[in-house]
Amino acid sequence: MTAVGGGPAVRSGREPGPLRRVRPHARRFLAGRKGVLTRLGAWSVAESAQTFLVGYGVARAVDRGFLAGDTAAGLGWLAVAAVAVVLGAPVVRGVFAQLAGLTEPLRDRLVRRAVVRSMADAQARPGGRDRAAVSRLTNQVEIVRDSFAGLVLTLRSFVFTAAGALLGLFSLDPALLVVVVPPLAGGLALFLVTLRPMAAAQRRALAADEALGDHAARTRGALRDITACGTQEEVERDGERLVADAAATARVLARWAAVRTLALGVAGQLPVLLLLVTVPWLRGKGVTTGALLGAFTYLAQALLPALHTLMSAIGAAGTRLLVVLDRFIGTDPRPPLTGTSPAAPAADAGRRAGAPAPAVELRSVTLSYGARAEPVLDALDLRVEDGEHLAVVGPSGIGKSTLTRLVAGTLAPSGGAVEVAGHAVTGRASTELSDLRVLLPQQAYVFTASVRDNLTYLRPDAPAARVRAAVRELGADALVERLGGLDAPLVPGDLSQGERQLLVLVRAHLSTARLLLLDEATCHLDPAAEARAEEALARRPGALVVVAHRMSSALRADRILVLDGTGAICGTHRELLVRSPLYRDLVGHWDESRG
Repeated sequence: MTAVGGGPAVRSGREPGPLRRVRPHARRFLAGRKGVLTRLGAWSVAESAQTFLVGYGVARAVDRGFLAGDTAAGLGWLAVAAVAVVLGAPVVRGVFAQLAGLTEPLRDRLVRRAVVRSMADAQARPGGRDRAAVSRLTNQVEIVRDSFAGLVLTLRSFVFTAAGALLGLFSLDPALLVVVVPPLAGGLALFLVTLRPMAAAQRRALAADEALGDHAARTRGALRDITACGTQEEVERDGERLVADAAATARVLARWAAVRTLALGVAGQLPVLLLLVTVPWLRGKGVTTGALLGAFTYLAQALLPALHTLMSAIGAAGTRLLVVLDRFIGTDPRPPLTGTSPAAPAADAGRRAGAPAPAVELRSVTLSYGARAEPVLDALDLRVEDGEHLAVVGPSGIGKSTLTRLVAGTLAPSGGAVEVAGHAVTGRASTELSDLRVLLPQQAYVFTASVRDNLTYLRPDAPAARVRAAVRELGADALVERLGGLDAPLVPGDLSQGERQLLVLVRAHLSTARLLLLDEATCHLDPAAEARAEEALARRPGALVVVAHRMSSALRADRILVLDGTGAICGTHRELLVRSPLYRDLVGHWDESRG
């Protein structure tokens, strides 16, 4: 959740896919393990020989043994097939022993990369918490190891099993290949053709599902705003459009799944059917009964199970492996050259050169109300320069007031660092905080005393001329005159909410703190009074952060921070119209007469 200044990142229109990014790393990894690959290949050749002997032994047992009237020869060839099956156990053991030489170094390399990345993040974002570090070190690493092991086993088994079976079919009778190979190759080719569009359809379906879920979550959190603005029909139309998009992507995904099922049927079932249908033709070509039984053995016991396992593995484990590996490879594990946050390198460089500290700086700030609660703010980075006017917008309940309380130091973050004018606010005494910032909540506080005492509450030594100038600048002179002047007694019950807010705004203007935080502190003023007050406060030395109540309030700011519950985007009005769909909705729905 980064909300520092700067324009949107520009991406190339042709980004390399995960396979293209992973491929060079895979080549380098495998090139360093030629010995392991050689030994694994040797055990796989033994597996290929085992596959060959099983089908060949069955064929010879029938042709040279039982049909020839030589029972002993038939039993002998069956014994050869049985021995081949029994010898499969040590072959599998040897394969798994060599497999560890591939999977464990890969696991160790990923663990090192994850640790280096976490250390780099910790250096780049002091006080922050890398929530994904534990997942990378445990779950994601294990996903890669298990998926990689499964793919190696499956691909190796299919290649060498198919080689042994096809060699066996050729040795029995080349005519068998004419029947078996075309549907087998056609189904496999059709399956491979579906991989890329199926993956694209899965990504689109996932994106559509996430968009629908995001819309539902934002709608639920903004029900009061939607009702107040009367935008129920438009929100409903957006929901219907998202539901239609999700349904359309699901239908596309289902169509490709049907094609994949067809591919499996062509490759897995059609060879057997064709072999049965072409028995008379094969017999006419001189194919023996034993050769036919051997061909069925190769198909049923070797080729078709291996093919089914291959398609399932590539379709499931292969996708997971690419996605997770791409997450590891797509991040640069090298630590930054400096200890500064990458969020605002120019500003940090300026500070190192002696520039003043920013008015507000948040680094990886996270806040959750409870150990298992979803974070209200999650890893938020924000920088507000001295003299800047920032508006904060977003649906009700999204965390705007929480943000002002964190900056004011009245609420401690669950993680990260909050600084005002270069000073950490967490744990600081209230007397020290009052010198740094002023927080004005929606409910304005005034007390029974003189008007002057109320206005100078934060600066008792304010000169009379300064007090009068502040009253005049914020447009409160008519109110003060009606109350009887600066020295007249003030009774809080005699004031409206808007009048209380106006007096408190004058009090904030007189404060010596260089940071003012307005949490809808002008919501009871009319738009003209609000505009005059905010413009006066913005001219005051220091920074102004306003939780905006009206669109006009946001437009007066230098930058606008948009909170949507899952992220944060900061920029000018024009930038956000391009970058933030939520901001466009707020601009279109905001009612200037609200309040």
